Formats: sequence, structure tokens, C-alpha cells
Amino acid sequence: MRLLKIALFSDSALPVLNGVSISIDALVRSLRERGHSVYVYTSGMGVQDADPNTTRFISFHTPLTKDYPLAIPPFYPWFHEFKRHNFDIVHTHTPFTVGFVGLRWAQSCDIPLVSTYHTHYDKYAHYVPIAPKRYLRYKIAKHTNFYYNSVDHVVTPSEASRRWLLRHSVHKPVSVIPTGVPDPIPIDRNAVRASLGLSPLRKVVLYAGRIAKEKNIGTLLEAASLVFSQDVESELWIVGDGPARSDFQSLARQLEIGDRVRFWGAVDRQRIGEFYAASDVFAFPSMTETQGLVVTEAMTYGLPAIVVHGGGASASVKDGQTGFVVHNDPFEMSQRIIQTLSDPLLYESLSRAAETHARSCTISEMTSRILATYRSVLGETEAQLVHV
Repeated sequence: MRLLKIALFSDSALPVLNGVSISIDALVRSLRERGHSVYVYTSGMGVQDADPNTTRFISFHTPLTKDYPLAIPPFYPWFHEFKRHNFDIVHTHTPFTVGFVGLRWAQSCDIPLVSTYHTHYDKYAHYVPIAPKRYLRYKIAKHTNFYYNSVDHVVTPSEASRRWLLRHSVHKPVSVIPTGVPDPIPIDRNAVRASLGLSPLRKVVLYAGRIAKEKNIGTLLEAASLVFSQDVESELWIVGDGPARSDFQSLARQLEIGDRVRFWGAVDRQRIGEFYAASDVFAFPSMTETQGLVVTEAMTYGLPAIVVHGGGASASVKDGQTGFVVHNDPFEMSQRIIQTLSDPLLYESLSRAAETHARSCTISEMTSRILATYRSVLGETEAQLVHV
């Protein structure tokens, strides 16, 4: 098979930390390891990239996008440079400013276009308070329909998000390709627990991710309150940051569990494995994910996952085998957490199955399937030779 020259466009990329940026970084690294040439076009303010193949468009922050730089659509000199590379395929990862540039440039140069639908954008309408939510969700749905019907092929990480696209009349081919996760880092559990100040008997329920309204962390805190009333040796760790951190800290105080909940804030990506290794159960209440990448990551460390039904995150868990899928009910979530932590035989079974399942969701498998999608869109066959 010939090697490809690929242009990736995304409004979100590292060092902005979220599921989209992490998955793009993993894909870029894996494609390059296989010899393909990858260029990344994204937004950024004051970011100095070590990678010369990353182009950052002029961007700015707004009160509505404090955590994410908003790119200004680039002008002719950038497009001229893009044309010079003679890309084989364009792969966009967001349908907004930068993703729209990728769409228009691909169309202008007659380059096949694949796009990944990573996020249920209508679930984030509350970040635009100046517009009625119902109207905003309608406009997002219309834009989603327009954008993804303008590409050649859509990739999405879960069956739930594929169904969402179909409900919104996206008629282009859609492939479900789960985002792969890296292999777990070998970590001495006892040593890392000691370094984090944990006693040997302490049990940790872990949440990792953005701290925002749409993540439904209130349900988790209420469930934790019920767990603590029955288990004096447990505590809840919340790893991550976001606009609702102070609100949920206030809720923890109101529930009188502040002394057993630790908000760690943003943790360096290289350290997140320490928190997985030190914990006992992963709890994820969000119902807005297309996949819930952190759920699979946690399971690679053998953590049973307790997740709320809805969206793609719950599809990552085999109910009763790798963890439990519960309704959006604090009592039900608390009972499953207690059951998992209090039954050693059940815990061991769930832990082994979680680890086995998660380790099949590799970055290599994701890359192979995305490359197969590229080949399909390009109309290529395996008989074609590698270009040197």
C-alpha cells in the first residue's frame, strides 16, 4: 500500500486537554509510526510546537470559550501553502471554525474528506447563555446535518453516536471506530498509593475528566454521600478541572462529605496512570459522551467501571462483566459501588474482565481501521505499491 499524505483539522488539539485532542495526538503518532506523512491544522495562542508539521491559526479567547482558543479563519497565504503539499486526504475532527476551513479547502482542491464526529455538540448549548437553548440546539442540529452531509465519509466512536447522526438525517457512510487507548504504564500500586497519602485499607472511587455541568458530577457526589454512610474506609477522588469545579466543591460541602472528597485539579497527562493504579473503582456519571475514553483507559488498569446509562460511555461497559451500567440515580449508583467494593470475588472477576476488554481497544487497531476508511474513500486496493 502506498504511503499517504494526510491533513488533519481540529479546533481542539494539545495542549488543550480533552478526549478530542488526546485521540488526535494518538492517531497522528500512530500514522507516522507507519510511515505516513501527517500535517495538523488547529487553533492556538502563544503555543510553540516542537512539531514543524503543526500549523496554528491566529486565535483568541472569548468569555464563552475560556478553555478553548477560537480560531480566526485564515486567508490566502495559508491556503496557498496547503495546496502546495498535494494532500491525498483531509480528515477533520470538528465541524466549527477550523473544521470548516478543512472542509472548504478540501472541496477547493478536490481532495477526499473524512470527518470524525467526536462530540454531541447540542449537549453543550448551555455555554451560550445569550441564546434560547431550544433555538440553539436546533441550529446545532441543522449545522451538524449540513456539515457531515458535505463530507465523503463519517467516523464516530460509538454506536450511540452513529444513531444520533442517523436521527439527524446524515446520509453519508458512517463507520463506528472506537478511539484506542495506550497500554497501561507499569506502576507499583502500593508505592504510588503511599506517595499519594493513602493507607493500605483505604478504598478510592475515581472520576477523571472535565469538571463541567454536562458531566453530571452532582449525581456522583450524591452517590458518594450514600456510599460513605455505609463504608467508612472509602473516599472519592475527582481528577480534572473545568468551569464547574467551585460549584461541585460547594455541593460536596453541602452534602457534608468535603473531608472525603479530593479535587486534585488538572493532572499532567503523564501522571494520570498513577491515579488509575491507586484507585479501586472508576465512576463516570456523564451521559453526553460519544465514547467516554477515560472509562476504557481506567479499565486497562483493571478498574471496574460504574457508569450512568446514556451516550457512548455506557456502551464501553459490559454490564455485570466489566462493571455496571446504572440509571441516573444516586442510590442505584451507590449500591453498585458498594457491591463492587465489598465482594472480593465479584471485584476480582470484574477487574480481570475490564482489563481484558480494554486492552483489545488499542491505538493500533483504531489506526488500521481509519486507514482502511481512507483507502475506501480513495478507492484504493491492497495491490497498490508503497511510494518511496
